[in-house]
Amino acid sequence: QVQLVESGGGLVQAGGSLRLSCAASGRTFSLLRMGWFRQAPGKEREFVAAISWTSGTPGYADSVKGRFTVSRDNAKNMAYLQMNSLEPEDTAVYYCQARVRNAAYDYWGQGTQVTVSS
Repeated sequence: QVQLVESGGGLVQAGGSLRLSCAASGRTFSLLRMGWFRQAPGKEREFVAAISWTSGTPGYADSVKGRFTVSRDNAKNMAYLQMNSLEPEDTAVYYCQARVRNAAYDYWGQGTQVTVSS
């Protein structure tokens, strides 16, 4: 009932910046939260950041606090992840996630690759 499409990934040098975008469509009127997860090769998918759709209150993993900023545009049904001071350890596929009221499962985008070179 919700479709998510990520964009904005790419190659960047250590210390650089990228902005990821996530476009939501479908049952967006019931959005509770949009978040970002990442998965590096051979590792489990981990939480990065999320934002309440109504209050705008953000939350971050300790590893990205002070470097990443999550935001949303309710009118455009978009979520963003501004990534600054990128490190090689940030290299992963980044996935957008949507939590919807009264839904059995969260929804996920297809992922976008972020590669940070040293």
